[in-house]
Amino acid sequence: MSGKRFLDTNVLIYSCDSSDVSEQQTALDLIAECSSQGTGLLSVEVLGEFFHATVVRKKLLATDEAERAILAFRAAMPVVSVELQDVADAIAIHRRYQTRYWDSLIIATAARHGCGEVLSEDLNDGQSYNGVLVSNPFRP
Repeated sequence: MSGKRFLDTNVLIYSCDSSDVSEQQTALDLIAECSSQGTGLLSVEVLGEFFHATVVRKKLLATDEAERAILAFRAAMPVVSVELQDVADAIAIHRRYQTRYWDSLIIATAARHGCGEVLSEDLNDGQSYNGVLVSNPFRP
């Protein structure tokens, strides 16, 4: 696997959430680093989850603000589509590791695009899933 890093939804959410300044700064630094080094990758699934979480679930942003943030994320790094094979691979990952389906889909999509690492707090920090290492950038 390469030095490419797949950013999970929580990284994007924290970049817009000022309730924890430390988490927000970590997220902003990660996005800037992945963008400037050309190592970051996002998926349409992650952008959709970001919109739902920030506008509907957490009410952190207005619709227009979330849309502007998504446009900024798209400008900062490539965004890939989720393919039918990713769904099948996600089901296999779910079966093997007992992960939630949406987390499994992120791992499957990251693997298909050659990412060596997923940045997320939702999976086991330091665990490799089908050759993709998960790192929790928000761990204490």
